[in-house]
Amino acid sequence: MQAANTIDGDLPTDMVKNNSIKAWVVTLTASLFFFYIFIQLNLFNAIDVELMQYFQIDAMQLGKLSSMFFYANVLFLFPAGIMLDRFSTKKLLLAACLLATVGTLIFAKADTFMIAAVGRFLVGIGGAFSFLSCVKIATRWFPPSKMALVTGLCVTMAMLGGLVAQTPLTVLSSTIGWQKALLFDGYLGVAIFLVIFTLVKDAPSGAESQLDADKAHLDSLGFWRSIGLVMLNPQNWFGGIYTALMNLPVFLLGALFGIHYLVEVQGISTMQASYATTLFFVGVIFGSPFFGWFSDHLGKRIMPMVLGAISSLVVMGILLFAPNLSYSAILLLFFLVGFVTSSQVLSYPTIAELNPSSLTSTAVSVISVVIMFSGVVFQPFFGWVMQFNWDGAMKNGAPLYSSQDFQNAMLIMPVSFIVALVIAFLMKETNCEMKEYK
Repeated sequence: MQAANTIDGDLPTDMVKNNSIKAWVVTLTASLFFFYIFIQLNLFNAIDVELMQYFQIDAMQLGKLSSMFFYANVLFLFPAGIMLDRFSTKKLLLAACLLATVGTLIFAKADTFMIAAVGRFLVGIGGAFSFLSCVKIATRWFPPSKMALVTGLCVTMAMLGGLVAQTPLTVLSSTIGWQKALLFDGYLGVAIFLVIFTLVKDAPSGAESQLDADKAHLDSLGFWRSIGLVMLNPQNWFGGIYTALMNLPVFLLGALFGIHYLVEVQGISTMQASYATTLFFVGVIFGSPFFGWFSDHLGKRIMPMVLGAISSLVVMGILLFAPNLSYSAILLLFFLVGFVTSSQVLSYPTIAELNPSSLTSTAVSVISVVIMFSGVVFQPFFGWVMQFNWDGAMKNGAPLYSSQDFQNAMLIMPVSFIVALVIAFLMKETNCEMKEYK
């Protein structure tokens, strides 16, 4: 086929048109596992007090239990990227979904801290494949000119999972107990496994030549050189750091301490606080495709990333320092925090465009490793900052932290946004085009 009949050197134009509907079905079905993993990632926010009471632990220990997910991710994300570049994406996705489901069921039935930690660790191993699988499948089914929008929508699917882990899980766990709620969560994993098995396909029909070319490129590079190309590319690390820093509200407000923070600092009820954290995820749900569309429309990646970092700093500053916020203002600010920090999704297409197509998953795994390492560090660090000046007060078997304890820990986020802004200026503009490699 003539070069004029291809899109950015990837799939033939006719193939993309003929597979457009199926491409969305396959990619969004694959992202259902990303949706499921984000339920597991964020569910501590709805049941943190119950977990502290059940396992008799404090905030720092709770952060360590939650971070078992991130330890597993950090260990397995880079191997996951290597495997996804070399083996069937669908088969690896199914294996990861099965492992995460088993881990969820173990956590639901755990009667000791150690067993719960093991279950959490297994979920983290499976989660290592969740987003990388989406990106790998998307690059095979869509042209680069649509990658930011597709990536944004995959992240939107994940954030729907984060939303489910807020008010819906809070209501469910308060009605039937957190352990039974997590059993239902495990059954959901089984259902998603079956849907993925039925609908997901590695690549569209007719894409064999591109797959063969990627395999030949990997073979010509050799294993260690391909790893070196990814690891020694500073742009991959800049993308990872930017995304990790912009993602901290997901880990700190959405996944663990957001509801607790609002109850103690803003004086609202647990249910009211869950509405705010739910709106945080609604913000990400709208913000991710918006920034993807905005970037694709402009034909630029870096400028929207800079705007996202600046906006995030402003909104977080208002949330932390504006006096006497009304409940409506809190809801709006949590929505806006989710919306503006969604500029983080642009790191993924940027890194994909700055690396060979045969190494997409390996390159994107660098971003994911840095993100998950930030969870390992910052969730316990947030708890440590709260513990630092804690007066030892207890309530119903759980530590009682003051407003100032929470405010001190929340300062982590505006500082992170400032650093993210600096990092964005260090990244290369791709103009939404794949870099050519021989």
